[in-house]
Amino acid sequence: MTAVSLTTDDRLSQASQLQLTWWRFRRHRLAVISLAIVALFYLGAVFADFLAVADPHATDARRSFIPPQGISLFDDGAFRPHVSGLKGVRDPKTFKLVYTPDPARKLPVALFVHGYPYNLFGLIPTDRHLLGIEGGQGVDGVFLLGTDQLGRDLFSRLVVATRISLSIGLAGVAFSLMLGILLGGISGLYGGAIDTLIQRVIEVVRSIPTIPLWMGLAAALPNTWSVTQVYFAITLIISLVSWTELARVTRGRFLALREEDFVIAAELAGAGQMRIILRHMLPSFASHIIAATSLALPVMIVSETSLSFLGLGLRPPAISWGILLQDAQNVQVLAGAPWLLSAAVPVILVILAFNFLGDGIRDAADPYG
Repeated sequence: MTAVSLTTDDRLSQASQLQLTWWRFRRHRLAVISLAIVALFYLGAVFADFLAVADPHATDARRSFIPPQGISLFDDGAFRPHVSGLKGVRDPKTFKLVYTPDPARKLPVALFVHGYPYNLFGLIPTDRHLLGIEGGQGVDGVFLLGTDQLGRDLFSRLVVATRISLSIGLAGVAFSLMLGILLGGISGLYGGAIDTLIQRVIEVVRSIPTIPLWMGLAAALPNTWSVTQVYFAITLIISLVSWTELARVTRGRFLALREEDFVIAAELAGAGQMRIILRHMLPSFASHIIAATSLALPVMIVSETSLSFLGLGLRPPAISWGILLQDAQNVQVLAGAPWLLSAAVPVILVILAFNFLGDGIRDAADPYG
């Protein structure tokens, strides 16, 4: 018993700050589950085109507002995954041809089928997709979440939108993290006039109302810009108004650390300022930076979704969560096609997961704070 206790004490005494944080984090079950959810979403974002069952940009007026279609796993007691084919029925009121499931036609669902071409990881050309049907004709397909007004498959658009919305969050946080640590570190390390100037800039940025600022900056983007240019511009806009909180946290930590013995020893040893910041000061509160980053990611994602929803962010033919939610603005359309609101589910799920994850990391990084 004593030997085991000594071994455990030795592990704790020799462990780094990140190891101690990880051991405490593993005891936070909700945060661990949230980490798994976030990892699954980013994994799905990487393989978005592979998971899509149809071309997310392909329109077909015949497929307009087809309700979600489930996959039946068994047929006459045997395991044969299939979906029902579609048949056209004339609506007696509108005389419009409406396609409804036809149970008499059973289309086999197969794995790793051929579909629309894409580049896996942006490099490898392929046309393989996880799910698809065999023997489908015309309007037939696997509509897991139904279709929109233009007949585009909502599930395929949702997985592709996940990639864009989550990547904007990562890119925005990376830029604001770099800016916040750099300016916050300089402010806390040097002090004096530099500290005063940076703090006044932070106060000015934080005093500007966020939504009018977004609207003004987004409206300034030329309509002639490509999707890629708008993507980077929106990422930059969101980052420029999100770095101030991290800069304040970093400044406070630097003010507390610059009088510590190990920092003074590094200065006496002749270490440069950048080496002191990167090699000595930042690693001492890396766990706090990770926690702040995990809490900043959902803010970035909500910002992009809000801008795109209001028509101020990404524009079609780009696909993001905000653009998908635009289709759910019309109450009349939503009454007839409530599945359009399914685009809100991943937004809510990811935001909650990131918040629980951030809380878990923060508690693990500073269990007494």
